[in-house]
Amino acid sequence: MPKLVDHAERRREILEVTWRLIATRGPDAATMREIARQAGYANGALAHYFPSKEALIEAAYIYVSEQTDARIRTATTGLRGLAALRAFLVELAPTSEVTRLEARIVLPFWSRTVTDDALARTHDDRMQRWRADVLALLAEARDGGEVRATTSNAVIAEQLLAMAMGMQVLALLPHHATDSRRQLRMIDAQLAALAHG
Repeated sequence: MPKLVDHAERRREILEVTWRLIATRGPDAATMREIARQAGYANGALAHYFPSKEALIEAAYIYVSEQTDARIRTATTGLRGLAALRAFLVELAPTSEVTRLEARIVLPFWSRTVTDDALARTHDDRMQRWRADVLALLAEARDGGEVRATTSNAVIAEQLLAMAMGMQVLALLPHHATDSRRQLRMIDAQLAALAHG
């Protein structure tokens, strides 16, 4: 009887190897051959799951984003308003070893979106969802009297997302990187400004 293959699990294993390889050694090191070697598969086996390196990099970005989304759902459970917004932003910030590794996936992916329309659409889809989430949390906080700032929620959402995306870069600077303590202080300062108007 032929051995049953769990294709979803195999695909997940390949993505796990890919994002960790990119995060630790950079996107150039993530060749199809090296990914297959580290995943324990024959080189040609990856083509069944991912037709090209670009498809694999896109899937790795989506995989990392989905991990972030799962952490956000867990962190915000039972919270409302500014407390939920803070938890959301903390999960976007590269304040832990895992989230710093994930930032190493995000930055090279961003550079590819400049010249690849499919990757740009993937990134835009993710950002639109996060923008909608931030707007919903801001509206909840404003309705609850927690936000006194007169700036519109739309502008505040862009400011918060810009800060979160900027921290991805600042945390990875080779010299004088913005550490996790400072990132958390940045988040708290922004939210305090909203609360005090």
